[in-house]
Amino acid sequence: MKGLFITFEGGECSGKTTLIKKLVSYYENKGYKVLTSREPGGTPIAEQIRNVILDNNNVAMTGKCEALLYAASRIQHVEEKILPALDKGYIVLCDRFIDSSLAYQGYARNIGFDLILEANKFVLDYLPDLTVLINIKPEIALKRMSNRLDKVNRLDAESFNFHKLVYEGYQEVLKRYPNRVKAVDGNLDEDSLFLETINLIKPYLEKLC
Repeated sequence: MKGLFITFEGGECSGKTTLIKKLVSYYENKGYKVLTSREPGGTPIAEQIRNVILDNNNVAMTGKCEALLYAASRIQHVEEKILPALDKGYIVLCDRFIDSSLAYQGYARNIGFDLILEANKFVLDYLPDLTVLINIKPEIALKRMSNRLDKVNRLDAESFNFHKLVYEGYQEVLKRYPNRVKAVDGNLDEDSLFLETINLIKPYLEKLC
C-alpha cells in the first residue's frame, strides 16, 4: 500500500465529522490526494447494511447480530474502497473503523474484544496506520446532541449508561493499542483540536514522502 490510512474514533457527538472536514480541506490545499469515508457504510452495499444497523425500528437487534453486520460492512468497505485508494497513494480519512466495534460491541455490549477481533479477521491485515481517538466524556459530548440537525439513530438513542461504557471501551482500546491509537483532547475548541491533530499526523506524512 502506498497511501496513508487514518481513522477517527470517539463516542457520539465527539466532533469527528467536523474535524475530518477541516483536515480534508487542509491536505487538499497542500496537494495531497484525499479520500474520506465512514463506517458503517462507505460503499453502496455497506451503506445498505448501515441502514439496517442504525434503523430505529430495529430495537430487537442483538449485540452479536450487530457486531457481525458491522464486520460484513467493513470487509466490503475495505476491499471495494479503502484498499484501491491506498494503492493509488491517497490519504484515506475514515470516520470509524474496527475500534468502534471493540468499544461499542466488544465492551459496551459485553461481547469481548477477542470475539470482535475474530469476527473481523478478514480486515486485521489492513489496520490503520494511525487512529485518532477524540477523547471526551459522554456527559459533555451528549450535550451537543440537541444541536444536531440529522435524525437521532438507534445507537444515538441508547441510554447514558451505554455511552458511558463506550467511553470506557475506548480507554481500553487506547491501552491495548498505544502504538496505533493516539488520543486528542475532545474538550478543545475546533481550531485547537484541528492543530493538535495536524501535529499528530505530521510524522506519518513525513514517512509517506
